[in-house]
Amino acid sequence: MRPLDPRLLRYADAARVHLIGTVALGAVVTGLVLAQAGLLAHALAGAGPRTATLAALAAVIVARALASYGGEVSALRAAATVKSQLRRKLVTRALPGGTGKSAGEVVTLATRGLDALDAYFARYLPQLVLACLTPLAVLAVVGGTDLLSAVVIAVTLPLIPIFMILVGLHTRARTERQWHLLERLGGHFLDVVEGLPTLKVFGRAKAQARVIRDITDAHRRATMSTLRVAFLSALVLELLSTLAVALVAVEVGLRLLAGGMRYETALFVLLLAPEAYLPLRAVGAQFHASMEGVTAAQSVFDVLEAPLPESAPGDGHADLTRDVIRLDDVSVRHPGGSAPVLDHVSLAVRPGERVVVTGPSGAGKSTLLSVLLRFAEPAAGHTSFADVPADDWRTQIAWVPQHPHLFAATVADNIRLGADASAEEVRRAARLAGADGFIDELPAAYDTDVGEHGLRLSAGQRQRIALARAFLRDAPLLLLDEPTAHLDGQAARTVRDAVERLMAGRTVVLVTHDHAWTRHADRVVTLDAGRLTEPEMAA
Repeated sequence: MRPLDPRLLRYADAARVHLIGTVALGAVVTGLVLAQAGLLAHALAGAGPRTATLAALAAVIVARALASYGGEVSALRAAATVKSQLRRKLVTRALPGGTGKSAGEVVTLATRGLDALDAYFARYLPQLVLACLTPLAVLAVVGGTDLLSAVVIAVTLPLIPIFMILVGLHTRARTERQWHLLERLGGHFLDVVEGLPTLKVFGRAKAQARVIRDITDAHRRATMSTLRVAFLSALVLELLSTLAVALVAVEVGLRLLAGGMRYETALFVLLLAPEAYLPLRAVGAQFHASMEGVTAAQSVFDVLEAPLPESAPGDGHADLTRDVIRLDDVSVRHPGGSAPVLDHVSLAVRPGERVVVTGPSGAGKSTLLSVLLRFAEPAAGHTSFADVPADDWRTQIAWVPQHPHLFAATVADNIRLGADASAEEVRRAARLAGADGFIDELPAAYDTDVGEHGLRLSAGQRQRIALARAFLRDAPLLLLDEPTAHLDGQAARTVRDAVERLMAGRTVVLVTHDHAWTRHADRVVTLDAGRLTEPEMAA
């Protein structure tokens, strides 16, 4: 890890003001350290009026505490600015689905990962400033007072950064492994929680619990290994600095006994010597505390600086009312995955055709929808819409996911995500989706706030809101992911009736475990382990 990653400043210009303040206050602290040592030596030597010296010493100590506090506050403000800007940029890049990371990994990066930057800015950077300023200032002042002591400090001082570099090289790989395991754990845990009902239905919940336990144990071992290195490195740095100060104390003591040095000068050198090593020791300690945040920030930079997919140059056009949608020998891999999620899949969907995709959990059905939604780009193969801009392509798609996301807004606002519409158009879409009945019974009808994630509504009601969005969008291609999964009998029948109305006159790709949907399909295809198998005509 570099002592100061310039990308952190490049991605957060507003933080520079706070960092300049941190550097300025670090310089003030360095000057106060020198003044404190001089006043304390003067007071202990009994030279001059002691009351005035002690009063000045007290004022310097208070000023040093205030300057240190101000430097930390300024650094924390810089951290808050950097985190805010990086989160906005990460979310902006993640929204089109081009990060190459799962939703769980992006969430872990944006929360736990970037939060760890506090240690980097509030502790590591201020200490780094002091480590650059204080030893040089101490060397200059001690050199002007006692040249031999300055030579001893100058010879022993480089030992600490040399050992810091050696330990840092050893720690970097361990910290990166620890972070990547945490990122993997966060992404996998989120995916498992989202798909828990499906896992329970197919008896795979316990198997996933074992996977999470294994990843958690691996992360725990990596964390403990990193902590062991951090504690041992702190011991090494403390030992080095203690021995270096002892060398200065021995040579000063011998010359003081021989009468070759004034008492006040000896006190001044002995008081300043530990201050030369203290910032370097502190940098070594804070280096380990800040590594997690910097590693996470580097992952964010990798996402932000990665080239956008080359498959959408922006000059294509598609009309899904008449164009055939083709996937030719398409393969998709998840980052870090050993096997492709989609393996050489070829599929053609004609305008107005209803295609039902079945298969076991984890077969790649949702990934197929992600390819059609342009959330996932093929690692191999070709699609007929590869040269169509993603935003233009999605304007012709209505999507009803298995777990539709409702925002903390009104019912009408959530339906209007499908398209800008008048109140009457919103009511018509709700009526077609079979949602008007329960909406009219809500406290404020269409102006009722549904709460975060729509928690004030049942699963069936949330699904009907999603269907109303699709009706309002009135797009030629309809993608449905398990529209009746996890619903009770009555809610499932209501949703099924609404879906039948929604599919009329549209091209449909419907992913499901429920074979009842196959009765009205034009074609049924099966995905198994990422391969498209057993194509058959619907009865």
